[in-house]
Amino acid sequence: MKIYRVAIVGCGERGTATGRAYHAHPRTEVVGLCDLHQKRLGILGDELGIAARYEDLDEVIVETKPDIVAISTGTEFHHPLSMRALEHGVNIEVEKPISVELHQADEILAKASEKGVRVAVHHQHRSGGLMRATHRAIAGGRIGRVRHMNANGKGYYGGYGLLNIGTHLLNSMMRLVGHCRRVYATASTNGRPTRPGDVVSSPNGMGTIAGESISAHLEFGGGVTGTLLQQRMPVPGSPGRTLEVLGTDGRALFNPTSGAWVLESAWSLPDGKLDAWQPLEPETPESFEPNGKDILEDYRLDDYWFVQEFVEALDEGRDHISSGIEATHALEIIMGIFESAAYGRPVELPQAERNHPLLRWRRENGLDSPDQMPRSYHEWLEAEDRRLGRETQS
Repeated sequence: MKIYRVAIVGCGERGTATGRAYHAHPRTEVVGLCDLHQKRLGILGDELGIAARYEDLDEVIVETKPDIVAISTGTEFHHPLSMRALEHGVNIEVEKPISVELHQADEILAKASEKGVRVAVHHQHRSGGLMRATHRAIAGGRIGRVRHMNANGKGYYGGYGLLNIGTHLLNSMMRLVGHCRRVYATASTNGRPTRPGDVVSSPNGMGTIAGESISAHLEFGGGVTGTLLQQRMPVPGSPGRTLEVLGTDGRALFNPTSGAWVLESAWSLPDGKLDAWQPLEPETPESFEPNGKDILEDYRLDDYWFVQEFVEALDEGRDHISSGIEATHALEIIMGIFESAAYGRPVELPQAERNHPLLRWRRENGLDSPDQMPRSYHEWLEAEDRRLGRETQS
């Protein structure tokens, strides 16, 4: 059977995890690495035994002839690197989110269609083992008909968390109930409604954001609704991302880092220790080897499933479960949340206007684009707290 050749672009934390997954899979071979930082190239190259190391994207594609280019860089580089890679007529996978602007995502999809190749976006939990088990349990009727979903982020600054963690949660919700049709959201900054002057540049190159705390109401097909919370907490990472799915007969609880459970009686509430919940075993591909470790450690299983799904999709001539189309819709929801919070009205999806709603909001209020802020999250928080005239909270 075909062995798919893979080039990894960006050898940092996410590129390393992606590279390890492709290296471990029997149907994929990492043939080249690309990064501007020689130290990163050296570390990952030595670990995987890859001698083909490059600083130029076009060069690694021309010389190693990959079937898949995995773009694991900062978000602000996703669009230009994706467009360059697609010009070579190769399939790509991109780290989430797909881009910082909707029109950029549209351009990526259009170029892929023109070249006849596939785009996958690394929402690994959507195609991962725990989500597969959760989806199977819900599709099998164990909680009845889905009626509502509650999703909660990891306690990051709201607007940043929306792009960083919210995109994962939204894709998990979409995996269970399909696309979102309408959103309504509110945002607050420093305990008051968010203003145009609170629109700022994001840490880690994720574009333009607003809102320290964001609460969003989502409307899906079939009368299913959802709530998404992205609220800054005193300690980032607390309480951890969760997705609760409420059915007519029971409920399911999904956490990609700790497990998934079902409660088959809607009238028997848990005691807080999950004793009343039935754990779901994550599904694993036949070729996956835990290597003596917990299969959930370091997201190894979900990254491996992402590769497995891409191999199957390319074999069958179809899109990945976590396709560029699905990732673009997740970005539509995110931009709809920002727009709704800014203008105080519901937003129908998909949007006709594809420019950034927060930049539009600033311009309409006589403000230019926001100034650049520190890239690292911790330094960014300190700068934001100074802007708000208070001591840092993190």
